[in-house]
Amino acid sequence: MTQLTRRNLLAGTAAAGLAAAMPTQGHAAAPQAGKQAAGFYRYKVGSIEITVVTDGANRFPIPDGFVANASKEQVNAALAANFMEQGFFTGPYNPIVINTGSKLALVDTGTSEATLGPSKGATGQLMANLAAAGIDANAIDTVIISHYHGDHINGLLKADKSLAFPNAEILVPAAEHQYYMDDGNMSRAPKGRIEGVFQNVRRVIQGDVLKRLRTYEMNKDVIPGVLAVPTPGHTPGHVVFHHAPSKLAIVGDVLFQGAIGRTDFPRGNHQQLIDAITGKLWPLGGETAFVPGHGPMSNFAHERRTNPFVADSVLAR
Repeated sequence: MTQLTRRNLLAGTAAAGLAAAMPTQGHAAAPQAGKQAAGFYRYKVGSIEITVVTDGANRFPIPDGFVANASKEQVNAALAANFMEQGFFTGPYNPIVINTGSKLALVDTGTSEATLGPSKGATGQLMANLAAAGIDANAIDTVIISHYHGDHINGLLKADKSLAFPNAEILVPAAEHQYYMDDGNMSRAPKGRIEGVFQNVRRVIQGDVLKRLRTYEMNKDVIPGVLAVPTPGHTPGHVVFHHAPSKLAIVGDVLFQGAIGRTDFPRGNHQQLIDAITGKLWPLGGETAFVPGHGPMSNFAHERRTNPFVADSVLAR
């Protein structure tokens, strides 16, 4: 039951409008823009400019089996206990653009503009909001993937299946790529939703995407100054990105304001997730701000005081 609580706590804290885009033009040396508008949120952290760009938010009735380790009744009880709407899931999607002054990088890509029509405009907004933020998709030189779930990789492709970021090198975590591209792992995946995760990876990671793809290793810079920190638990190869000079972390689906990532997907592991947060994130320092893949920013000190899953007082029980 705790798996869903985390995800929906995340959804509950998330204002769907929090997303932003980055500096306006340019390849590597794109100028930092500073302006704000609906559809993105831009701010300066140390020497870099961050733009969180909304891909929209998905709201739908919670189906049976949506949480692999909890019944719908347990899910609704968890929602009620946290004063949240019962029976529905709301998930905002927030890809993040980093402008270091020498690189223009996008971290994760949202759900794809192919979902714009079927969702009646609720999701698939990334490309439009990048443009609204003054960012030319052709100017993005690097796309960095934190993990292989569809709401993080599907936006690599446009609705016509062409590359959304045709001039970008696509960097993916080596362990994640190896796991999901292994035919044996796919053959052992339970039928239904879990099998669908593998099938979606194979649909996206092929053709032109595969030609531009390069795996990256842990504990090394993915772009200058941005370190890849291994944080398994949500998925086997999940990665967090740390920019030490700016005291900033981009944490994907590991940690949220008031929540943590769910662990009922393939090879999810709750204890690994807790160990990654306490052993990899907390040592980065309480003053380190973080941007999650869904929902608002926070910092590690705040989460160590207040997060109902990983606060120091909770873990000490």
